[in-house]
Amino acid sequence: MRPMEQRTILVTGATDGLGRALAADLAARGATVLVHGRDDRRGHDTLEEIRAAVPAARLHWYRADLASLDEVRELAQAVSADHKDLDTLVNNAGIGTTVPGGGVRQESADGHELRFAVNYLAGYLLTRLLLPVLRESAPSRIVNVSSLGQAPIDFGDVMLAAGYSGVRAYCQSKLAQVMFTVDLAEELAGTGVTVNALHPATYIRQDDRVGVSELREGVEATLRLITDPDLDEVSGRFFDGLRPSQALEQAYDAGARARLRELSENLSKARPPAD
Repeated sequence: MRPMEQRTILVTGATDGLGRALAADLAARGATVLVHGRDDRRGHDTLEEIRAAVPAARLHWYRADLASLDEVRELAQAVSADHKDLDTLVNNAGIGTTVPGGGVRQESADGHELRFAVNYLAGYLLTRLLLPVLRESAPSRIVNVSSLGQAPIDFGDVMLAAGYSGVRAYCQSKLAQVMFTVDLAEELAGTGVTVNALHPATYIRQDDRVGVSELREGVEATLRLITDPDLDEVSGRFFDGLRPSQALEQAYDAGARARLRELSENLSKARPPAD
């Protein structure tokens, strides 16, 4: 891949937690960082904070609510229009098990279960729409920030209309990310575009603050998938921090992945290119 100071990297969910710390680290290394979030004030605060530490930081702000597929499309269109190169896409944005909503089932702007929509479907669509520029920029990478918290997808009730729980919704969405990772890696074999997923670190909250060491570990693990030359030819893998790992069994079921692919195409109206 190109030297870091020549790379352009999009980090979704970059106004808080792992995404914010990762964006700051990448900026300090000289990359052009495309900072995504859903709130302009938080976005501008993030840019100011990074520039205070890295005055020469090359940053671009993009606002989009990933609970709306129309806004995902607008984000992809804006990034593609503004940047002819995209070396790495980091699909980091996501919501947890109870916030927002306090454990009550919610739906996205498009009527899909909210955690499936934000944690998985938005990243699926964004990746699909940005694949042309990623292919043109190859060698390039896609990094999906997933979790060890995974649950099999019930294709009879993907949107969890019955028996909903925030934990189940979150874990199902995170497995879907890994399934997409494995599936997309097969599709992109030989193109110079790799895709991998990881559980970055286990964050421990104390007094509503994320432990600094755990956050740093998550940044280092994610950064490795972005920068490590030893991973140039590695694709379709799931990592637990810095270690190769295995996702839930359904991720390696070709039939289940095909069902998820068809569902995702139908829900997002995105189709892979016909080669």
